[in-house]
Amino acid sequence: MNFDGVEKIANAVLYEGYMLYPYRPSSTKNRQRWNFGTLYPQTYAEAQRPPEASSLRAECLVEAGPEARLSIRVRCLHLDPEETPQTAKSDNWVEGVERQAEIEHTIRDLLPMPQVVALLLGSLIGKMTLSAKAMGDVVKLSIEFANVTPVECVTRDEALPYAFSSAHLLLGIEGGRFVSMLDPPQEYQQSVSECHNVGVYPVLVGEQDSRDKMLCSPIILYDYPQIAPESAGDFFDGTEMDEMLSLRVLTMTDEEKAEMKSADLRSRQLLERTETLPAEHMMKLHGAIRGLRRVRQPEDE
Repeated sequence: MNFDGVEKIANAVLYEGYMLYPYRPSSTKNRQRWNFGTLYPQTYAEAQRPPEASSLRAECLVEAGPEARLSIRVRCLHLDPEETPQTAKSDNWVEGVERQAEIEHTIRDLLPMPQVVALLLGSLIGKMTLSAKAMGDVVKLSIEFANVTPVECVTRDEALPYAFSSAHLLLGIEGGRFVSMLDPPQEYQQSVSECHNVGVYPVLVGEQDSRDKMLCSPIILYDYPQIAPESAGDFFDGTEMDEMLSLRVLTMTDEEKAEMKSADLRSRQLLERTETLPAEHMMKLHGAIRGLRRVRQPEDE
């Protein structure tokens, strides 16, 4: 299925926290790598106290007949030392590589019994278990995705190169419509309450009021999330601070900018983009208003 219209918001989830200002591997913020939705190898995850996550589970409802076709795309960042430039390795920085895999099934395929699929994402191995259950006028979809990469790790640093970082799912349906899990119609509220999500939560994405795509996100989102139109690119921080971060990047020293350029492809692109932003674009970032609404009626009305 074509997910082009929603990959921008999915990429914001993928790269949230990937490299934080001041965007240098030597900075304290970036020495401890973190991403929402990291799925560690199972043996490592289970050995931790408390246990770390090695799998996620997404459940949602869809209005669909047995011939409706379901597309599932799993995406993650792989912190792969083999893909990291030698200059960055000197700072113990590991570059993130986008990995994804996609499968398709009709609802009919999933109704009799669960389907189990092995997925290869680079050198990482995942296992997806899919099932469907008819619940009156809707079908309940259940998707579990687990990291089954066979590796023994003792420390977190050893485990991260074998982890699915920022793991999330994109769901698409042809011949059916997803039900909002946040604001379901009254007749589906009981069925929604019976859905069990672990590590991610499904929200509708795409054009407002469309119901053919869902994002199962490890970050709390609302239905139809959007990237701010004033944003020129990713700062790896989802708190809409483009103006402040742009100004801070521009005030870095030449030495700091040189480290940004040599450390990581995405930090280099961020620097180049920020340094070439026209003045009129910077003005658009200042005092942007998302919308206005009246909170109370004036006394004379």
